[in-house]
Amino acid sequence: MLKQLEERLQQKSIRPTAMRLLVLEFLDNRDSAISLTDLENGFERSDRITLYRTLKTFEEKGLVHSIDDGSGAPKYALCQDDCVSSYHRDLHVHFYCHSCRQTYCLPSYKIPDLRLPPGYIADEASLLVKGQCERCRA
Repeated sequence: MLKQLEERLQQKSIRPTAMRLLVLEFLDNRDSAISLTDLENGFERSDRITLYRTLKTFEEKGLVHSIDDGSGAPKYALCQDDCVSSYHRDLHVHFYCHSCRQTYCLPSYKIPDLRLPPGYIADEASLLVKGQCERCRA
């Protein structure tokens, strides 16, 4: 498992330090997006600045994408394999559950291609759906 995590970091040109490996493993074991506070709470002895810089490095290199779910703090989730540092290809729907307050990536549900008026150029797109997740409905 550790070797696979190291390879994932190296594929994105990220030096595999101990902290980066721990953060990647933490993200890999989650089924929902996390905030910096969630990450900080998951590590007993960690420096908030180091965790923040790790997330930012991951985002810059195309390993994670950030999600604005309206909660006031960005959430982070692992990218699909085809994301690169210059362009995130995570054009899928995100779902925010009002009950558990978790944000989920729904990669099977793509954001439709939007035709913008002449002269308009999109830099990014996001689609957030809010409601109740399947676990909370059960």
